[in-house]
Amino acid sequence: MPEPSAPQALPTSEAHGVSGRRRELLARLADPRLTGLSSTELADLRAELAPLQAARSQERYSEQRGGRARRATGNQRAKPLFDDAARVLLTLLYQRQVCSMKLLADMLEVTPECVGHLVAETRRVLEDHGHQPGYAHSRFTRADALMAFLDTDQTPPRTRIMESLSHPRLTGMSRAELDALTRRLSPRQVAQAERASYQRRGADRQLGSRGGVFPQKLGDRERVVVAILYLRKLCTLDVLADALGDVSRSSIGNVVREIRPLLAEGGLLPPPAATRYRTAPDLLAAADE
Repeated sequence: MPEPSAPQALPTSEAHGVSGRRRELLARLADPRLTGLSSTELADLRAELAPLQAARSQERYSEQRGGRARRATGNQRAKPLFDDAARVLLTLLYQRQVCSMKLLADMLEVTPECVGHLVAETRRVLEDHGHQPGYAHSRFTRADALMAFLDTDQTPPRTRIMESLSHPRLTGMSRAELDALTRRLSPRQVAQAERASYQRRGADRQLGSRGGVFPQKLGDRERVVVAILYLRKLCTLDVLADALGDVSRSSIGNVVREIRPLLAEGGLLPPPAATRYRTAPDLLAAADE
């Protein structure tokens, strides 16, 4: 995929202001609650990925040139807006479904295409390395909500709720097994969502459109969890809606209808549970027993 075109030059003072704001924001976005990694683990991952990123960059430049490198003639390659470390961070945030590409682009004062291109390339590097980023418990659709979250050290209510609902006592599987199942179903969830989006649009997605937006209130892992709980007959849709608080009964019903065939295709439908919970407090309390 080609690199985005270089942005129009800004006055020196303005350019320093934009780049300074980006550096400060990137430093804040490296919060372990968002990346799933401690500062040391993130630094180690960046160091391990650096050779792979360099190889990918060289491959891309070679394709753009159409052959081997030539002796420098005085035209220097434009410095990218984001260095390798920033590319890793932004890709982790998107893959972990912290927020959309559009929100990242708005906060960093670049185009969504710019973020989309670097995520597409760095995602392949992460896959080559075998890193599994997992999914963040907190998802944001507004910049002010994300910044307010970073200003605190508290765990959001949704995180605590999903931690309880994904307890092995309720799902019937370990958290590691649940993560593995989510990763296994993720490509099919993406394809399923794209088919539904295509039907709404009536055409293929256009380059530069809002492909980086997560329209669902529930992330991939959360969707798998609520579907498993319902399919295990642990509770009703109403109980799940009461437990989550900000997701309607009909939305959860849609999730179950979408996830059930994905589980059935792989022979992964869960067996019924021995206990049934009639209220949301009872369901959430079961994880603490």
